[in-house]
Amino acid sequence: MLDALQLLKPSEFPPLLQEIPDRPKQLYVRGTLPSTDHKWLAVVGSRACTDYGRRVCKYLIDGLRGYPVVIVSGLAYGIDAEAHRNALDAGLPTVGVPGSGLDWNILYPRANVSLAREILEKGGALLSEEKPDMKATDYTFPKRNRVMAGLCHATLMIEAREKSGSLITAKLTTEYNRDLLVVPGSVFSAESKGTHQFLRLGATAVTAPEDILVALGITKREGATSLTALRTDLSDDEKRVFDIIASPVSRDELIESLELPISEVNVLLSMMEIKGLIVEELGVVRMK
Repeated sequence: MLDALQLLKPSEFPPLLQEIPDRPKQLYVRGTLPSTDHKWLAVVGSRACTDYGRRVCKYLIDGLRGYPVVIVSGLAYGIDAEAHRNALDAGLPTVGVPGSGLDWNILYPRANVSLAREILEKGGALLSEEKPDMKATDYTFPKRNRVMAGLCHATLMIEAREKSGSLITAKLTTEYNRDLLVVPGSVFSAESKGTHQFLRLGATAVTAPEDILVALGITKREGATSLTALRTDLSDDEKRVFDIIASPVSRDELIESLELPISEVNVLLSMMEIKGLIVEELGVVRMK
């Protein structure tokens, strides 16, 4: 059956998880574990994520479409759920590691049970070291965080408060000698104070999907179709803007690259925002 429970011994764990010093004694699994030939990426972040965090999560995971990447997250509210949904939308395999057992009557949070079922229906898996009837408790979440970090080649952190549980996963990632990738956030947002701590400590800043591919050792496909080639409704100037902001840039950089009068650029960007093509925040212009 699709959701039948399996019990894995340590010798049957994905290879990366076998390497960590505090590996679980056993794992319960529902669904199909993705190929270990893929690069596994843990995505963590705030349960109370902002609109910025949601859009960044979608932008980065969409950019991994078609690459051999598995998205791992904790099935929780906020960035976790966004990561799973974006992975499903992008056709990427995804693995949920909840802070509870995998019994359908226990699975936490209850609001994401339908998401968990969709993960299984689309070929992914759910993992937990807890017995199936174990309810989520304060101490099961740090335990599951080490499983997530241990499973993956790298961890991507998108928004985290100063005392966020995501920081545990980030710390364990570095202790396991895996890559920690961090999305810079607004200096005015409490949801970015934790992420900025790790940037100061030397984590890799991520502002585009290509940054993730580099960290995972994946070569970007040659001759990949650009976004502008897929759009037939853009003017020549709008296409130039899209090409320039393939990675987010400051408004000043964009104006300089366009080599147009400032008055024309202001009108162009205003019209593109009205059309819902771009968004500008704190002087940085991004695709919407």
